[in-house]
Amino acid sequence: MVKVDSRRGVWSSGPSLTWRLPLSRLEECRLDVGGEGSISRFQRAEVAVNEYPKRTRTVIVGAGFAGFHAGRTLSRMTKGTMEIVQVNPTDYFLYLPLLPEVTGGVLEPRRVAVPLAAACPGVQFLLGTVVEVEVADRRVAFVDPDGGRKALDYDHLVLAVGSVDKLLPIPGIAEYAYGFRSIAEALYLRDHMLKQIELAQTADADERNERCTFVVVGAGYTGTEVASQGQLATLTAARRCPGGLGQPVRWLLVERAPRILPQLDARLAVAATRILTERGVEIRTSTTVEEASARGVRLSDGEFVPTRSLVWCVGVRPDPLVESLGLPTTSGRLVVDEFLSVPGHPEIHACGDAAAVHDSTRPGELTPMTAQHAERQGRCVAHNIAAAYGYGRSRAYRHHDLGFAVDLAGARAVASPVGYPISGVPAKVLTRALHLLDIPDNRARIASDWLIGALSPRQVVQLGLVEGSAVRLAARVERPAVPAPRHQDRRSEVAREDN
Repeated sequence: MVKVDSRRGVWSSGPSLTWRLPLSRLEECRLDVGGEGSISRFQRAEVAVNEYPKRTRTVIVGAGFAGFHAGRTLSRMTKGTMEIVQVNPTDYFLYLPLLPEVTGGVLEPRRVAVPLAAACPGVQFLLGTVVEVEVADRRVAFVDPDGGRKALDYDHLVLAVGSVDKLLPIPGIAEYAYGFRSIAEALYLRDHMLKQIELAQTADADERNERCTFVVVGAGYTGTEVASQGQLATLTAARRCPGGLGQPVRWLLVERAPRILPQLDARLAVAATRILTERGVEIRTSTTVEEASARGVRLSDGEFVPTRSLVWCVGVRPDPLVESLGLPTTSGRLVVDEFLSVPGHPEIHACGDAAAVHDSTRPGELTPMTAQHAERQGRCVAHNIAAAYGYGRSRAYRHHDLGFAVDLAGARAVASPVGYPISGVPAKVLTRALHLLDIPDNRARIASDWLIGALSPRQVVQLGLVEGSAVRLAARVERPAVPAPRHQDRRSEVAREDN
């Protein structure tokens, strides 16, 4: 037996089954009602169900900050009454803000990878990359790691595909630069840096100069932290070389804006510039790269910098999947309303870097592509989907920046909690505390790595796990070719599970 309630929909709490269905989906059930009259939205009646309804399916594309928190929050709110499927190329949520510490050898790589299955109970995960969304048929197509194409129907779709590296039409960048958006890239860059220092010991003067010079292009959050961590790691490796290198280790941080960290308060940028300059990092502002080759890069001021290490941290752009949808976009991001739904398609929601969300604190502008906004937009989408089925109320997206923090390696950092700028050791303590509060898992392991790192020297060793050809920007300029679907009918290849 089940009951119908105007506030809670159709629900049952029998000894063998518990499920719930909103009144808006009653057409999927065949209900036999005893007695005269019909079921009203304002009466409670006992009915017998001859056929159990299918659960509503929400498909979440991506498991970055937006997708991870959307799935986790929605699962907690609906308590198993909704089928939640998340499609992602990896089985973990990558905590990007700590990735530079993996390159620096401060953290082990698994510390920044949060297992999706453990962190999001109630969410079904499918390994794959979504390559097509059939808006009219409410279906997504994805390619699994083995290259097979599958399809998945949805009642609600959450697009949290994130972003990809922003490539500029500069000769040689795709062939010779390395990106920094994955664990593989972080591990490779660490191995690459150590290898250059080790090979420089037996090289001639010109080759040694190339191997001991590192160029990071883009001085935003990521580029500044990569240069900070990388410089300390290479200096440590150089000091341990028998007899020394006979060549100083040189790091250049190149930024086209008039200052580094252009997204932050100018006072923080000044403090970060001072800290990095004191360490020996060369900061080149109002400068760009005009050409890259296997032996170096040419800058816009005419200087040729001999190097075999070029790290590309210029910025990101929305995933190309967004443009392929055929829906309205702004700056490559999907147009959404204040509830993060696509106008005219209330079943499609977007959040994070894929969504053009208007910033309530800066009229006329979109929210920046930051983890802070992505995380809160993911939660907002989850609340609004749950509200459509009687769990809480829908709400418009509103968020005020809580401040920013940039780790400069060692015992230094800069931060602006609630708009108040600080730097040095206090900023370092605050930065690490914020990371421990924000990361969903691995807190004890991260804290133990930090403690061990403070009490013992860094380990200087190559692991050799990633090939350079796999992480160059050219390896992912184009999306992989997708085989045509094998099925002839329009049914989903991934069957909807009945309760």
